[in-house]
Amino acid sequence: MPRVLQKAGKLAALYTDFWAGSLIRIAAGKTKVKHLRSLAHRFHPQLADAPVFSWNARSLMWEASLRKSRDVYSGFTEIGNRFAVRVRDALKQRNDLGPDSIFFSYDTGALEAMEWCRGRGVRCVLNQMDPGRLEVELVRQEEKLWPGWAIQPLEVPETYFKRREKESAAADRIVVNSDFCQEQLVKQGIPPDKVIVIPLCFEPMLPDPRLPLSNRPLRVLFLGQIILRKGIQYLMQAARLLEDENIQFDIVGPMGISADATTSAPRNMAFHGRTTRDQTVDWYRRSDVFVLPTLSDGFAITQLEAMSYGLPVVATPCCGEVVTNGVDGFIVPPRNADALAEILRRYLAEPELLRHQQEAALVKIKHFSLDRIRTGLNSLENHLCGTK
Repeated sequence: MPRVLQKAGKLAALYTDFWAGSLIRIAAGKTKVKHLRSLAHRFHPQLADAPVFSWNARSLMWEASLRKSRDVYSGFTEIGNRFAVRVRDALKQRNDLGPDSIFFSYDTGALEAMEWCRGRGVRCVLNQMDPGRLEVELVRQEEKLWPGWAIQPLEVPETYFKRREKESAAADRIVVNSDFCQEQLVKQGIPPDKVIVIPLCFEPMLPDPRLPLSNRPLRVLFLGQIILRKGIQYLMQAARLLEDENIQFDIVGPMGISADATTSAPRNMAFHGRTTRDQTVDWYRRSDVFVLPTLSDGFAITQLEAMSYGLPVVATPCCGEVVTNGVDGFIVPPRNADALAEILRRYLAEPELLRHQQEAALVKIKHFSLDRIRTGLNSLENHLCGTK
């Protein structure tokens, strides 16, 4: 978003929690600590000359306190408040804000700044990343269906929901990244014309690779949080149905299910744990198919990452609309292990289908560009200007 606005000459300021200057990038690049190495990525050369403001030291303190907290969602609420107050106080120092200005922010970290902006006639846009209450209710249902699988039950305090609902009410428009997320917000009472869908984008960093077909096992990759919301339980069921087939399932990402759950996995499924950004590339390259059996996702950018490496994607409709069914992957119903297993079995039986979909994936990724976000933001700006 800020890169698009900067290129269009419309970015008055970017306020962010952490921004990596040159010294930070050099130091972070030399360390072997994964968390510190990731700080080097909090920068983009296209924003090198942009007016960026951050609170690096305080943000590291906030994150440290969050990591120690047992009540993560209360931590999100507290940190969101602190960040929004910092932004509000910074905005108070500006003399260029008025009815022609637009304040764009992300949920949980927007409320105090947004309320101050509205009091001065500034139009406010909130980018909401997930469906909120309905997503939490869904996860709680899964915990009942799969007892003992979650490492700890999902507990979300009412204060977290209330904060996000106040932000939604204060916004002139709400941006979401998928039709699925828009539908879920409308179910919760938000007017349909208040919600605008702008899909995410992804820019491949490397030349388009072509994955060779061979007699080795079909490598199926799941990459992301290993949690009930992502549908890992149904992927495990599908793997068990395919235990006698020539298929290998690689599960990569931070573990969010119990040891008992992982030890019950079939022998064709391997858990590899958390990975670094550079290691992620290797997983995409060595795989044939990407699976996303998610039950609820605002978008899931891993779909685009996978396609940029020539992987067809098998996903549910509960995320961003990326896959064209039967062309560059398949859409399967959520919670349906049989359907998922049948699609993977089909790839084994029809290697030409796999090859064609791999080629189609490389074509599809080109549609999710910065230009698409630019078009969405222009439409959003037109909608807002029409309301004043």
